[in-house]
Amino acid sequence: MAVDSIVPKYEKKSPWNGQGNAAYASMVDNLDRNIGLLVKKLKERSLFDNTLIVFTSDNGGLYGITKQKPLRAGKGSYYEGGIREPFFFVLNGKIQPNTRSDVPITNLDVFPTVLKYAGIDVARLHLDGHSLAPVLEEEVKIFERPLFWHFPIYLQAYNVNDNENRDPLFRTRPGSVVRKGHWKLHYYFEDDAIELYNLFNDIGERHDLAKTNPKKVKELLNILKKWWKETNAPIPKTKNPEYAHKIL
Repeated sequence: MAVDSIVPKYEKKSPWNGQGNAAYASMVDNLDRNIGLLVKKLKERSLFDNTLIVFTSDNGGLYGITKQKPLRAGKGSYYEGGIREPFFFVLNGKIQPNTRSDVPITNLDVFPTVLKYAGIDVARLHLDGHSLAPVLEEEVKIFERPLFWHFPIYLQAYNVNDNENRDPLFRTRPGSVVRKGHWKLHYYFEDDAIELYNLFNDIGERHDLAKTNPKKVKELLNILKKWWKETNAPIPKTKNPEYAHKIL
């Protein structure tokens, strides 16, 4: 909920780049302050040097309240505005402060990372994620693996007049996404539509390269189909009779 004592601070500010909700800003401000209090208390109790702090979110910002520009769309979408979020780790003596990595990771990596720093051997465990210790300690600069998102159902839009999704009625339609390196492929089950983006050159996913790069489409689609089979992913078998081939 909005923090009444903080809201006026942001009401005085002019909206900028899609950010203009003072109530939302007050909650972010309050969260930041409370993280500071947590760190302060850990230091007071001499626990800071032996505590791994992990901060993240489960999705991108709620598009009707805040924007993630230049990222496209928001929560509930598989464009970067819906799946890219803040993520930081703190472990004094192990993770160098004020360092940054652009290696793509997921929340699935948190569990094996925590186990690693807790001294628990994960070699015999079958985990979906990977320990991020080599990345966090700057032992490696590249973490080469495909990442997958799968959502074979519908998710309605918050506002049909204000969104950046494939069509205005839904944040996402049934589909899957695979990312490998800088390349990202969207696949939609209703009409077998494909979108391809190079995130290095086009982080906002504005320029679909599917038609001009069929070789990359084939490569990523094969990776995606293999993953469906390996994970027994639920795949819609019957076309939706209510689906309109013409996106509204």
